[in-house]
Amino acid sequence: MRAWVIWSTGLLAYIVAVLDRTTLGVSGLEAADRFAAGPSVLSTFVVLQVVVYACAQVPAGILLDRYGSRVLIVAGAALMATGQITLALTSSLPLAIGARAVVGLGDAVTFISVLRLVPHWFPPKQVPLLTQLTGICGQLGQVLSALPFLALLTGAGWATAYASVTALGALAMVLAFALIKDTPHGRKVATEAMTVRATLSSVKTVWLRPGTRLGFFTHMGTQFSVTVFALMWGVPYLTVAQGLSTATAGALLTVSVVAAISAGIVIGIVTGRLPHRRSRVVLLIIASNAIIWTVVLALPSRAPLWLLVVLVVVISVGGPGSMVGFDFARTFNPSSTLGTAQGMVNMGGFLAALMVMQAMGAILDASGGYSFDSFHVAWTVQYAVWTIAVVGILITRRKARRLMKAEQERSLLETFEPR
Repeated sequence: MRAWVIWSTGLLAYIVAVLDRTTLGVSGLEAADRFAAGPSVLSTFVVLQVVVYACAQVPAGILLDRYGSRVLIVAGAALMATGQITLALTSSLPLAIGARAVVGLGDAVTFISVLRLVPHWFPPKQVPLLTQLTGICGQLGQVLSALPFLALLTGAGWATAYASVTALGALAMVLAFALIKDTPHGRKVATEAMTVRATLSSVKTVWLRPGTRLGFFTHMGTQFSVTVFALMWGVPYLTVAQGLSTATAGALLTVSVVAAISAGIVIGIVTGRLPHRRSRVVLLIIASNAIIWTVVLALPSRAPLWLLVVLVVVISVGGPGSMVGFDFARTFNPSSTLGTAQGMVNMGGFLAALMVMQAMGAILDASGGYSFDSFHVAWTVQYAVWTIAVVGILITRRKARRLMKAEQERSLLETFEPR
């Protein structure tokens, strides 16, 4: 029972992190009025969130290995609450951008810290499913931003809405401090100080493990398409290029959440029961993403609604599919460096998403703006990322299997060696 309480407390902190991450997305028009900012300036908030989140992953992982989940979850909640209360009170654009960066930093340390709790508190067979459930349930934060937060924003105003989110973050911080414990047997993290050289050497060692890179390329190839679609270019594509109403586009994003939840449960069960088939599941997800996009982009005119539904459902599987990358990190790294490894894995999809968002924006600008043809050209940049990811998965999978086989043979020899 205690394990479930600790995991649930960490999960609450992650739900609040997703809420904080998505509040600006649903308050874009109000933010434009409050800060006198145009669309290009407002897009800076989205890009900044992804940049800070991705760049902070390795430092967050190093801190996680040193200080443990409890400290980082509490610190992350404090940072996000500070950023949100600043947004609630300020009308200065530079200060608001800085506050958003602080929110991104707190968000960056939260997810991997919650994930780290799972293998310490649950049996190995339950870890893949609980990893999936962590990612899935965290998306409830997006629901909170779209419903109660938006209702507060509309009814009570900007300051009240953001102050309410701050209060929820403070609650998560207090609960995490009071209830979370890193492991059942005490705080198993490094206590000795490490020099900069030793830290860099440790980071290099973790990256050179084939399992870490396998997780990185897994996260890269599966997650970026749905992230780009949901965070930036999905709604403009559906409304402008495909001619759907804003309400229908919003409904498709709701379908995306439902599809991700359903797929996550299935993927968690399958990878838990068949751990040696995880990479095949990942490759199948990447292939299905590439195939459905090829079908849609090959059409000379707008796609029928049923095909767009299929597109959204298929790419949404990539979200829970990316969680397999964290399972690879757990399998091929010792507990002492698991945080660093998970941070590296988490960079994969977000770096890819950032590059694709920027590349698509450049292509759309060069093509004269939003149109059916320009979007179809812009979406083709995805194929470069899929190619890199698949090649990376195939190479690192072979190396990881070879390393695992060598370790098994060495362990067998040590078992039967006369003493």
